[in-house]
Amino acid sequence: MYVICTYDVNEKRCDKLKKLLRQYLFHVQKSVFEGELTPHQMKELQEKVKKIILSEDSVQFYYCYNNKQIYKDKLGNDSSDLNIIEERRTQ
Repeated sequence: MYVICTYDVNEKRCDKLKKLLRQYLFHVQKSVFEGELTPHQMKELQEKVKKIILSEDSVQFYYCYNNKQIYKDKLGNDSSDLNIIEERRTQ
């Protein structure tokens, strides 16, 4: 499945969460990660995230099973080209 993960966590836990997410996904922006995971990997990642965050933190996962139907529009600085999904440039 194709996964996008965004987070807003306390500074004290930010580095630990970022390090964990980099083991599973590509870091595309300050608090955004994306990539392909199996359902098992997704569940495993979510369980590990739960052990890091506290109730005031927010971590959101967006996912779909067919990455051929995902479109991504980029505005501004182009940070990376992952060639995983079809991209439409908007100016």
